[in-house]
Amino acid sequence: MTSAGTSSLLAAAVQNNAEWCDAVCRSHGLPGAFGDRVWRSPRRTPVYYPDSVTLRPDAVPGDVLLGIDASPGCSVKDSYAGLDLTPHGFTELFGAHWIHRAADLPAPGAPALRAERVRTAGGLRAWQDAWHGADGAPDVFRPTLLEDPEAVVIAFLDVDALAGGAVLYRGAGVVGVSNLFAAGGRDVAGAWSSVIAAAAGHFPGLPLVGYEHGDDLAPALDSGFTPIGDLRVWLRTG
Repeated sequence: MTSAGTSSLLAAAVQNNAEWCDAVCRSHGLPGAFGDRVWRSPRRTPVYYPDSVTLRPDAVPGDVLLGIDASPGCSVKDSYAGLDLTPHGFTELFGAHWIHRAADLPAPGAPALRAERVRTAGGLRAWQDAWHGADGAPDVFRPTLLEDPEAVVIAFLDVDALAGGAVLYRGAGVVGVSNLFAAGGRDVAGAWSSVIAAAAGHFPGLPLVGYEHGDDLAPALDSGFTPIGDLRVWLRTG
């Protein structure tokens, strides 16, 4: 792939992810705002979701901090890993890699798990509890997301047991894969094979994008994704 092609895919992945963040915020009654270089929310976003997201590599700290609640707890997604927010009281929470899987790439094998679209508030609560773990899920994913035509919340089933899940979000000409998990000690590789098959069914012909870091990156790469860029998430701690 040429550098121009990678740059175009990276821009699409960044835009797609910002649109997903905006959708989550809107489901909480928190409309965000898209600018030339930054998406931002004027009010504090749901847990795990950034208050500001850079959309272009030439964004500067003033762009991401303007018009948001920058008090402790504020987070910024530095989509091109180009900012230094340390002088502004932030610390780097983690670094990650944007990833891409071509639409015409063959499936990595038969789906390991049956995929079903979550359609009810009760189903979404069960999905969110399994996603977060046994210590109680925060209020992140709200039922209005199920009405968004661009969003598909997927539950993976092993027989009839909830075995994992993921979110698919269509935007910017790609489909973003996020919040992927495997439950009950199952291998996350099965979740990747199943989400790839589910994406082909719900959004045929579109490439997949997302981001992963740490131990979660290798299973994505083993499923046919390739890295296309770096990002950082910054957190203001005090």
